[in-house]
Amino acid sequence: QVQLVEAGGGLVQAGGSLRLSCAASGRTGSMYGMGWFRQAPGKEREFVAAISLTGGNTNYADSVKGRFTISRDNTKNTMYLQMNSLKPEDTAIFYCAGNPLWLGSRWRVDYWGQGTQVTVSS
Repeated sequence: QVQLVEAGGGLVQAGGSLRLSCAASGRTGSMYGMGWFRQAPGKEREFVAAISLTGGNTNYADSVKGRFTISRDNTKNTMYLQMNSLKPEDTAIFYCAGNPLWLGSRWRVDYWGQGTQVTVSS
């Protein structure tokens, strides 16, 4: 099993920045890609960003392109999400995901973190 623990959420004003982290432990050898998803109140969980094993490939939702940057440090088994120019509509619980895979109509994720709350005030 793999355990994912997020940190770094909080309250920030619009236009501000936050950096989320996701630390992986356990059978990390079974992990390749990692990603971030978020769920706003009353909405479904949605994809935010993903990164390949080596970090050479990244993918972003259109809503965060140019504002968010995903990265990982495999020496620390940790993934990051740098969030800049935050907007009130970014308010959500952000979840770390292990091995996210797009199946054409939905995502399959092998491991989930417990989530961290991000609140952006206007």
